[in-house]
Amino acid sequence: MDKIILTTRQLKAFYLLDIHGRQKVVKAVNEVELEILENEIYGIAGESGCGKSTLLKTLAAVVEPPLRQLEGKVIYHINGEEVDVSTLGDEEMRRLRWEFVSYVPQGSMNVLNPVVKLKDTYHDFISSHVKGKSQEETFRMAKAYIAELGLPAEIMGAYPHQLSGGMRQRVTIALATLLRPKIIIADEPTTALDVIVQRGVMQLLKDIQQKLQNTIILVTHDMGVHANVADRIGIMYAGKIVEEAPTEKIFSQPLHPYTQFLINSLPKFGDKTPRQSVPGSPPSLADLPTGCPFHPRCPQVLDICKEQMPAYIAAAADHKVACWLVEEENGQAA
Repeated sequence: MDKIILTTRQLKAFYLLDIHGRQKVVKAVNEVELEILENEIYGIAGESGCGKSTLLKTLAAVVEPPLRQLEGKVIYHINGEEVDVSTLGDEEMRRLRWEFVSYVPQGSMNVLNPVVKLKDTYHDFISSHVKGKSQEETFRMAKAYIAELGLPAEIMGAYPHQLSGGMRQRVTIALATLLRPKIIIADEPTTALDVIVQRGVMQLLKDIQQKLQNTIILVTHDMGVHANVADRIGIMYAGKIVEEAPTEKIFSQPLHPYTQFLINSLPKFGDKTPRQSVPGSPPSLADLPTGCPFHPRCPQVLDICKEQMPAYIAAAADHKVACWLVEEENGQAA
């Protein structure tokens, strides 16, 4: 039986923003339930603004203001014990971060100091987590890991701006995985990179995952990337996970109309017919519609969709979905 390494229970992360003089609650993460397994790549997909990045920051415990409301639980499963992240002090969380869970944010320049050489960045990082290491020892440790990942040793003497975008991202991933964490949380690691470089970055992540036998939670809006690397995919819409299944099943048997649009919008070899994108625009997380948040864009909308949010049900043992159409087919509609 697969072991669970991270769980969320009724997770909420809301922002309080001042919009045109009025305070609005932005429901970025709204009652999300996840069970992430050891040694898997779990993909999270959805349009921009659906709450993906906030979800990742909440899982990694790196949320910042203007977050005003954090409810529910994020639980790390460490050596057979359940550790509730909300009960940890700053020092405990600092130790767990990077050693148990590492976070790779969007954009390498959000991590790398532009006026510090990479060898000094690596030294500062290692010495803050591994006590008693000299600068020479940390340099050897970093250089050995860089070589293990197939990156050129000479980059250690460079400043971030002297590297290409793709190499900076590889260096950032190497830094985040240097202490061999059990979970890597990666937010859009291929943003602003060309297709060839994207492939190299994703291959590096896959190689690290296979080498360390750890778990990767990966956010990208690119369904093609998910198809190539993810074991399971959670589809996120308006702060909620609306469908989850193994990657092959998500692509072959999508149940939620939103997922179907995401899949059908992908280009297919030999098929020159126009692709159909999701109609309309995503709702504001500060002003969600009643009922199912997708109903204003859904061509198959039912009356109940406008009034009640469907339950997140198991359509199969490995396939969950929140959609009234599926509940009707299963004879579970209210």
